[in-house]
Amino acid sequence: MTSYSAAEQVLEDGKRYALDFDTSHGPINVLLDPDLGGPIPNSIAFLATKGFYDGLSFHRVVPDFVLQGGCPNGTGTGNPGYEVVGTPPRFYEYKVGDVAMAKTGIAPPGASGSQFFVISGKSGERLPAEYGLLGHAHDAESLETIARIDALGRGDGPPSEPVAINTVTLRELD
Repeated sequence: MTSYSAAEQVLEDGKRYALDFDTSHGPINVLLDPDLGGPIPNSIAFLATKGFYDGLSFHRVVPDFVLQGGCPNGTGTGNPGYEVVGTPPRFYEYKVGDVAMAKTGIAPPGASGSQFFVISGKSGERLPAEYGLLGHAHDAESLETIARIDALGRGDGPPSEPVAINTVTLRELD
């Protein structure tokens, strides 16, 4: 897996973007939120334009909580070679379909490499505002895909069947 020293600027100010995740279980379309995510949406968009996520998986599914993916090792231990910090708003409340960044317990609030999680249920909505925000996947088709993947959870670990991230594509919105 390729490693990078920093993200190049790929998002233009004043424009709106989405990341379209084509997974083996359906699409997840994430509207990027640079207002709340700071440098995180650009960082993940940069990795997507480099094909970083293509062929990776959701390696962790915790029912009614989160779907975690974006690890180049498939184990929760990998990163892209750099980190950015996008401290979330102090009183932010996550909602089902929000996509935020996974971090280690010792990393500062908002730390972000390549690993992300999707809030997949009510338990995830109770997370503290310590995880940098990438964006929101609140359309019906994305929520159906999230529910399909969530149903594969067997506790805290890998899903009951592999969930591939086929491609992630950056799309400019009108």
